[in-house]
Amino acid sequence: MLMLMFASAVYANSYEAPLPAELSTDPDLCAYVPCGDVIAGADSFSERKGKPTYVEAYRSKKGDHGKIDDHESNGDSQEGGNHHGDKNDDRELIGYVFLSTDIVDIPAYSGKPVVTLIGMDTKGIITGAKVLRHSEPILLLGIPEGELTKFIKQYVGKFVGDKIEIGKPREGQSYIGLDAITGATVTVVAQNQVMMRCGVQIARQVGILKPTIRPQAKFTELAKSPTWDDLVTEGGVQRLLVKREDVGLEATGTPYLDLWFGYLNQPTLGRAILGKSNYESLMTRLKPDEHAIFIIRTGGGESFKGSGFVRGGIYDRIQVAQEMDTFTFRDLDYLNLYGIEAAGAPAFNESAIFIIRSKSFSAAYPWKLVFLANKMDKSTGHRTFTSFDAESWLPDAYLQGGRPVVIVPEPTWLRIWKDKAWGIVAFTALLLLIGTVYAKRDWLVRRCTRKNKYWVDGFKYFGWIASIGFVGFAMMAQPSITQVLTWFHALLFHWEWELFLTDPFIFIFWWFIIITVFIWGRGLFCGWLCPFGSLSELLYKMGGWVGLKRFQFLLPERIHHQLKWLKYAIFYGLLAVSFFSMGLAEKLAEVEPFKTTFLVGIFNRAWPYTLFVAILLGLSIFTERPFCKYLCPLGAALAIPTTFRWFGLKRKPACTTCSACAKGCGSLAINPKGEIDQRECMLCLDCMVMYYDEHACPPLSQERKRRERAGLPLTPVGADGHYIPIMPLPAEEKR
Repeated sequence: MLMLMFASAVYANSYEAPLPAELSTDPDLCAYVPCGDVIAGADSFSERKGKPTYVEAYRSKKGDHGKIDDHESNGDSQEGGNHHGDKNDDRELIGYVFLSTDIVDIPAYSGKPVVTLIGMDTKGIITGAKVLRHSEPILLLGIPEGELTKFIKQYVGKFVGDKIEIGKPREGQSYIGLDAITGATVTVVAQNQVMMRCGVQIARQVGILKPTIRPQAKFTELAKSPTWDDLVTEGGVQRLLVKREDVGLEATGTPYLDLWFGYLNQPTLGRAILGKSNYESLMTRLKPDEHAIFIIRTGGGESFKGSGFVRGGIYDRIQVAQEMDTFTFRDLDYLNLYGIEAAGAPAFNESAIFIIRSKSFSAAYPWKLVFLANKMDKSTGHRTFTSFDAESWLPDAYLQGGRPVVIVPEPTWLRIWKDKAWGIVAFTALLLLIGTVYAKRDWLVRRCTRKNKYWVDGFKYFGWIASIGFVGFAMMAQPSITQVLTWFHALLFHWEWELFLTDPFIFIFWWFIIITVFIWGRGLFCGWLCPFGSLSELLYKMGGWVGLKRFQFLLPERIHHQLKWLKYAIFYGLLAVSFFSMGLAEKLAEVEPFKTTFLVGIFNRAWPYTLFVAILLGLSIFTERPFCKYLCPLGAALAIPTTFRWFGLKRKPACTTCSACAKGCGSLAINPKGEIDQRECMLCLDCMVMYYDEHACPPLSQERKRRERAGLPLTPVGADGHYIPIMPLPAEEKR
């Protein structure tokens, strides 16, 4: 493990890289990050501008270098505008540099964003990108970080207004396709959204991309004034609730922030909220392309206006988003809201009316209220930018002709599922086949004997070969303890279905594993379908076939029963470390050889990883499944719920004094009393074959011999493993 951790320190450059606390707040962004690396030719940079923030990149005409101050830049960048020069003739604006986490907080597979520095020229062409920090376990000890660097280089030279997706476009699709990183689908899909959304937002702000002009809503005025409950039920008023645990704080039963909001230009809704006179007064102040929304805070101790607001500044905690457009508010866009007229309205401790001044916004289409916050990362103690939003769309009854048809783009995860449809069908069919075969295990084992197990062995070998070749190497769907840790933290802190749907094979596999573990125990996955476990078992069988059987061994039971607890210690240790540092836990999770074997390749990694896998696979030739029995933290994690399985393997009363099955159990899961430890059992079914074999099972063999000596006919073995009792024969038949 020391060698593996040393190798990770050498080969991981930006994994959990420490970033200065001032990075997200200091006006001088380029004092902390290498802005010049992402936009060639720039020798000076402005301070942060706009909302979301960016810096302007300049090239000196006379060779003067250095950072320029805000007052030297051309125009007010907070208002936007495509600047191509500078008041100082010695400098020429050549582009913009921005930090991804200043704009979006899209989580990657680890649940944390990939912090990326992005450069863009004045025409909207991406000039460079540099990953400053990531928390992706697969890029720590699996896929080299150079693959992520290679991936983001594909964006260089691309226009931010183009549609760019992961994978080659199918016939009839018009988008630019990028090559993905094999084995890191979730990471690259998240990174693609980061690159494109950041680029579009800054390009719109500085005037490179023209705003989208949406048709304005035409309102229907209702005769009856709705109550507050009516507005909530109809959807005219929406709620944005942020829990304390959502921002990394201890849950106390009270929210971090509880907001209610809605659109005021609609006459029925506006009069219900403001009252008739206040509504009419507000409408006289608004120009044709201006829109008013209201916000009230009914719970939580955080202000949605922000404690750092100064006159002339921007309310930096609240935004409105409509598709790719983002609208922010200055002090001139704020009006006081003193009360809510609608009957049943809740009491509030903070309120505001904000004015959206843009032709791009339209209440006929859905829009979101976005609250920006700092989230405490419990594993590092650092605060990271994050956002929370809730969607609002006027009900049909409030709009003439109802809501317009809105074409919502397919979610990324759905497109991935469609692209991999045939693979998903084949993968699902394999899981269902193995599950069905095991469900019919009684039918299967009763057609076998201890000396002739072709039916059982045939299906097991098929499962092993399919899991190694198809599941492991082709689909790269080897489950891992890192997924257990990631999902455990996601359930506790921030769960996103879309994140986990992005990898369809892992998603389907885990549902299969969870269901079957509670039905039959972990053995169906571990013994039949785990790619690495199957490879280990197959190597052991092949060792016996090629003449190494006399060298094969099982550990003495006393030693085995002590060592089997090691995997549980590893699992609980990883889980405990993950609460202290997820990064360290992911490094220690390299005790699993899965990444080296299937995702990256034995010959594509540093020698400590290759040596570790070689030792495990070499031992597997001589002793059955050494990693699965003693080291696998994933097996330990699945063994715990196996305790509560619904069905176990059958036992006879005579099994308590018979050790025949125990002697042939490669998993050493049968104790001297004949009891099966289902947490250790791989469900190989060898003991079940013997259970029904009247020549191999000692109790059945004794009964068979007694019947033969007594001249009694043999009858089939019943479902309980005993001979079916013979009914008394008529006297005529006896003679």
